[in-house]
Amino acid sequence: MASQLQHIYEGKIDFFGQEVVESWSRVALSVCATLAFVVGFVMQSLKATFGVFGAGVLLIVVLAVPPWPYLNRFPVAWTDVKVEETKKKR
Repeated sequence: MASQLQHIYEGKIDFFGQEVVESWSRVALSVCATLAFVVGFVMQSLKATFGVFGAGVLLIVVLAVPPWPYLNRFPVAWTDVKVEETKKKR
């Protein structure tokens, strides 16, 4: 159980996953803002505008922030550290 919590807390995602989340969230926030504006304009209510926008932002946070498995499909293989000698032999 502790290892699962640590895995969730670390939140490792790869660079491709970061790019997907960034582009997807930018588009989703734009759509959410447009939809909130239209709903607020039609209903003539700022409360409706902020309610729709807030619900959209919460949905985007739930879908984008946790380290979902699809965000780590291409993990980075880091190279091992090589120790070099401080004095070269001559």
